[in-house]
Amino acid sequence: MGVRKDLHRARQRSDLAERAAVETVKDEHGTVREVRTAALAADPAGGTPADIPFTNAAEAPDAVVLRRKEGDHWRPVTAAAFAREVTEAAKGLVAGGLEPGGRVALMSRTRYEWTVLDFAIWAAGGQTVPVYATSSAEQIEWIVRDSGARHLITETPENTATVRAALAALPEEDRPRCWELDAGAVLELATLGREVADKEITERRAALTPDTVATVCYTSGTTGKPKGCVLTHGNLHAEAANTVELLHPIFKEVSGQIASTLLFLPLAHILGRTLQIACQLARIELGHCPGIKPEELRPQLRSFRPTFVVGVPYLFEKIHDTGRATAEKLGRGASFDRADRIAVSYGEAHLARFLGHGEGPSVGLRLAHALYDVLVYRRVRKELGGRLRYAISGGSPLDRRLSLFFYAAGILVYEGYGLTETSAAATITPPLAPRPGTVGLPVPGTAVRIADDGEVLIRGGIVFGGYRNNPEATAQVLDDGWFATGDLGALDEDGYLTITGRKKDILVTSGGKNVSPAVLEDRLRSRPPVGQCIVVGDNRSYVGALITLEPEAVAHWLSVRKMPAGTPMSEVVRDPRMLAAVQEAVDYANEAVSRAESIRKFALVEGEFTEDNGLLTPSLKIKRHAVAAAYAREIEDLYGRGSGRGSGSGGGS
Repeated sequence: MGVRKDLHRARQRSDLAERAAVETVKDEHGTVREVRTAALAADPAGGTPADIPFTNAAEAPDAVVLRRKEGDHWRPVTAAAFAREVTEAAKGLVAGGLEPGGRVALMSRTRYEWTVLDFAIWAAGGQTVPVYATSSAEQIEWIVRDSGARHLITETPENTATVRAALAALPEEDRPRCWELDAGAVLELATLGREVADKEITERRAALTPDTVATVCYTSGTTGKPKGCVLTHGNLHAEAANTVELLHPIFKEVSGQIASTLLFLPLAHILGRTLQIACQLARIELGHCPGIKPEELRPQLRSFRPTFVVGVPYLFEKIHDTGRATAEKLGRGASFDRADRIAVSYGEAHLARFLGHGEGPSVGLRLAHALYDVLVYRRVRKELGGRLRYAISGGSPLDRRLSLFFYAAGILVYEGYGLTETSAAATITPPLAPRPGTVGLPVPGTAVRIADDGEVLIRGGIVFGGYRNNPEATAQVLDDGWFATGDLGALDEDGYLTITGRKKDILVTSGGKNVSPAVLEDRLRSRPPVGQCIVVGDNRSYVGALITLEPEAVAHWLSVRKMPAGTPMSEVVRDPRMLAAVQEAVDYANEAVSRAESIRKFALVEGEFTEDNGLLTPSLKIKRHAVAAAYAREIEDLYGRGSGRGSGSGGGS
């Protein structure tokens, strides 16, 4: 399998271990409490990410740096052509009144024009203020007012209508100037800027420094008003440049083919933003897909055929579930389950040998793996375009078994961890030392510390300088350069970080047991037919869970049992066979915790937790308070005399 050969070649060819020195600090009990990694990319003496397209155009004008979807085809875009588009848009913004340091709000799904405009805003000396395309009028009004954006670019007529409603109460002179992508905003800007000299853009870029603010990113928080994270060009450079250097042996030199990735994360999210910068910096071919839903994404992956992707655990969970559902339709469900078990065992053994901890897979395991590579794993790779060999997963922990399944299928999934305040990834699995179940080591040039209460603290060039217009919130999270993440974690003896939960989400049962919902929820979501879920039990006598069903899994479940496709969900959540299937997922989740922390009862609820109904953030995080309010009766039923609708009892370990 190519991915495993690449790892061995990389180990032979790379001096990464020497260049990225890792230093750990232990407490008096011998527990690692801090880990630091040396930077791989020097701090820029001058220049900023705004210069990247122009550097590419000067050094490699014919290099393909992007591919743009046109109909059924992906048209290549050279470095020279991209730099021209950036310049034309930047000149239009200048002609439209953008002053150096001015802010431009950009409200759109992930698409080619987003990347053009992001670099154009910087080239014109401005600051980008990303706005999720699904934002409400209230959110838009707050972001525009708090950021002071004087220019705003939307994607669709619907977005434009929402913006107009949001800003209707503002005096006309305080409303930002607006353009719409679907109405030809990029061409309009190019036409508007014809009289602006190229020299103006060159001078504005030259005036930028690493300390210049590049973007104000508003966190899609689960409670309260979004806070504007102020990130500099230096922050973004530290993240992108060090990530490129760290991942260079895998994504650029070793794979033997042109590296490419399909970007489907929202560009309003910092991970998508820094990925596009890193790709431009490394001249990795980048394509755009506006949707993250598996049914929208799968055909784009098959046509674009990326060599690596960056996604969230949900994506990998659904790819795995789709594989099993397909096998069941063919009457091969048991075969897929065996392939799953073989993959985990094979992945464990192979990684152990690579890392020097074991002898590797047995002859029998190798033969079984070869068989299921033909029957199952090859189909998984085909579903992802056929060339995919690497992936980075972030946002929440990826189930370890799932990571090993993909590894055995020829796709090595690296985990990362970070926040908007850390310019995206703060830790990532080193290419030559994968360790499934952890989120890796600090990004080069970064330090991670575990506070006395278990909170993860981060320091380095990637850490932001504060929240816009909010010194109180800034003081709460920044202390002597250390950023308090609000997440709980632990470092192993080699400095690898494991995230164990969210500090504010910790439940305390009436018996005094502290419970981290994340451990249970992540494992629950990794098992079909579970869609979304929330663990409850604060000040209660035991832990419970509300669980939704994945629509595709329900459709498949009905089909296998020859039940009508239109069977009401109210019947499905009461069906003893469905309850039994979910019970298996609950039992799997409970294997990771003690009996006092295990889910004792669960309720299947109709509907879904979605961004549209206000129960998920745009980055697919659960709004716990909103879910608790929406399903207050169902939660009470878990602890009342009645069993509630679609209820089950969880086991313990």
